[in-house]
Amino acid sequence: MQHQQLNAHSPLNEWLCYLEQQHYKAIDLGLERVASVAKQLDLLKPAPLVITVGGTNGKGTTCRLLEKVLSEIGLKVGVYSSPHLIRYNERVRIEQQELSDQQHSQSFAFIEQQRNQSLTYFEFSTLSALHLFKQAKLDAVILEVGLGGRLDATNIVDADIAVITSIDIDHTDFLGSEREQIAFEKAGIFRANKPAVIGEQHIPQSMLDYAQQLGCELACREQQWQFQQQGNTWCWQNQHTRLENLPLCQIPLANAATALAVLSFVPYSIPDKVIYQALQNVQLTGRFQYLTATQQQRLAQKFAQQDLPQIILDVAHNPHAAHYLAEKLQAIKAQHTNSKIVAICGILQDKDSQGIFKPLVPVIDQWYCISLQGTRGQSAQKLQKNLQALAKVDSYCAETLAEALAMALKNSQAQDYLIIFGSFYTVAELLWLLE
Repeated sequence: MQHQQLNAHSPLNEWLCYLEQQHYKAIDLGLERVASVAKQLDLLKPAPLVITVGGTNGKGTTCRLLEKVLSEIGLKVGVYSSPHLIRYNERVRIEQQELSDQQHSQSFAFIEQQRNQSLTYFEFSTLSALHLFKQAKLDAVILEVGLGGRLDATNIVDADIAVITSIDIDHTDFLGSEREQIAFEKAGIFRANKPAVIGEQHIPQSMLDYAQQLGCELACREQQWQFQQQGNTWCWQNQHTRLENLPLCQIPLANAATALAVLSFVPYSIPDKVIYQALQNVQLTGRFQYLTATQQQRLAQKFAQQDLPQIILDVAHNPHAAHYLAEKLQAIKAQHTNSKIVAICGILQDKDSQGIFKPLVPVIDQWYCISLQGTRGQSAQKLQKNLQALAKVDSYCAETLAEALAMALKNSQAQDYLIIFGSFYTVAELLWLLE
């Protein structure tokens, strides 16, 4: 089924355009097609240790900490995650490095030659990632679920350890609008008699029942393991271990703690100092990310503005993530009482924008709503209307992020904070401006 114009030497962006047009539906959940190709290519066991990470929020940061620790103890680790912010290459990392365009094109050409099924973009890229992992002869592979779990393409691989970071309502078109239903879909990554680590505090019964049915070795937050912040440090413990004076890190503590619970099942010895070091260094683009002085300087030049507010990026795009974001911003407000918090947000129309705004309205002083393009895009005016329906806030509309930035920077001072959030697309647009 080789496409006549594309081969191993074709540019990556041409391959990506081709993948987008391959299947009659952008998202087509189900494992039969993708599993049959994977089986034919012997891709179903990409490494001796496979960890699959699902959940509404926190998947990316949990994967990143696991990757850091396992790499640090000398394992060759591969990570498959989604979506990407700027480049497709972000989706596949081997030994903590992105791969070249050429490596991806070669892998796509291989899958294209061998496949006998119509595949979605995500299915094709999942198979390609598994092929790249197999070629690299890795010790461990970490797979981040794309959507849900049970019918997600990553679920063709049997996880040695399955992880659920959190459970909340998102992607209702595909997963339903009830927590019990969503939890059941996510629990689909569990495997019989294997560990299942759950970082969610309030676990729906459907997930517990399914785990019990499979005879999983459950490790639930507050039951088999706990964590607690103690001033400027935190501690983590389970039945066998207690880790004290852990450094606060740049990712949510709940996700870091979930990763530590996963590591307790890994069949390798992990020195405490490796965990301490990894916690000090772990970060992920677009997750409550402060722009660096150099990045701020670049924007100052671009917009001919001096004394920029501190700019923060966050991909929060559902109510669960917005609650966490509100807590972080509230902490800034408590510490810097003379600072104003300004927000630029762009949210897709299939997201619960009012649920996102609700925890943030008391914390944010000034709002700039922007339009997002594409079939799932939403206009700034519609967004502002949803915001104003909750509370009469100081808000403005802009068609583009650049336009909103120009306005927000003009109306802010150096002691203020500017948070850009609402979608991966919104954050990606700012990162493009910095490129």
